[in-house]
Amino acid sequence: MAKELTVIVGAGPGNGLAFGRRFLAEGHKVAMLARHADDLEQLRLQLPDAHYFACDVTEPEQIHGVFKQIQQQLGTVDTLIYNAGAGAFGNIEDISAKQFENAWRVNALGCFCCVKEVLADMRDAGAGSIIVIGATASLRGGGEFAAFSSAKGAQRNLVQSIARHLGPHGIHAAYVVIDGVIDTARTRKHLSDKPDEFFLHPDDIAQTVFHLTKQPQSAWTFELDVRPFKENW
Repeated sequence: MAKELTVIVGAGPGNGLAFGRRFLAEGHKVAMLARHADDLEQLRLQLPDAHYFACDVTEPEQIHGVFKQIQQQLGTVDTLIYNAGAGAFGNIEDISAKQFENAWRVNALGCFCCVKEVLADMRDAGAGSIIVIGATASLRGGGEFAAFSSAKGAQRNLVQSIARHLGPHGIHAAYVVIDGVIDTARTRKHLSDKPDEFFLHPDDIAQTVFHLTKQPQSAWTFELDVRPFKENW
């Protein structure tokens, strides 16, 4: 039996690495996509069994080219995890139109283009999982989150539309709202006074995401929020 293929868009040292580790452990082939080749080389040292591709998700032509490479080298995609996210933080007076547009391109346009690349094969198979990693900003527009929250809100609505359209065709699209701070070396450095229970651990998030891809069709989840047990919400 052929191995399932999972593509992780927005691979990094936190969630992306954890997703790759978990799906490899479950017997999948894994393709990891990140914007910079240097970042991919750092990930390769920790996860040598995955496959790596540089891709700027703000550029639709790059996305198309990379997914064509993936299909030629690894086969059709069974699971797409869209983990790319970025946005300049500031209020409407602080951020520029270029920063606003870039947040939308990373969070919404990139997601749109990646889903388009896997859609035909998933429809032919009558199966597939599309998991998009979101944030609390997708649910409310904070005063200092003018670019990020609007982009994440657009992303969430896009994924909801995808889920409603593709669900009847056997394709499960789900949105994961991350409510808290991911445990990485960078966040630990900036928040060195915080205890362990303050952080979301990437391997624990990866376990939840993997579970979403294995849910029975009679009880699919669209939206799932994850947060540390001591998070004030």
